[in-house]
Amino acid sequence: YRDGHDVEKDEGKEMYHLELAAIGGHPEARYNLGCHEWNNDNIERAVKHWIIAATQGHDESIKPLMDEFRRGFVSKDDLAAALRAHQAAVDATKSPQREAAEE
Repeated sequence: YRDGHDVEKDEGKEMYHLELAAIGGHPEARYNLGCHEWNNDNIERAVKHWIIAATQGHDESIKPLMDEFRRGFVSKDDLAAALRAHQAAVDATKSPQREAAEE
């Protein structure tokens, strides 16, 4: 619905499906909700979405969190907690089988 491929472009439906996916635990959807909020000047809501995405192991969420930390919208404690949770999520997905498959 965002780009209008094979369906009519519809921001309302786009947001509805992003929210459903985010509630279902999809980190990319959570990140995209954060970007949408940031584009609409809802920085605090954007940061909350990015923190959740980062805690789910979403790598791309780290950069906007760092940027907003530098601008004063993310506290040092919140950033540190998000980074620790991100690393824990990434570590939880590691296994010898996955590492062998990547080689």
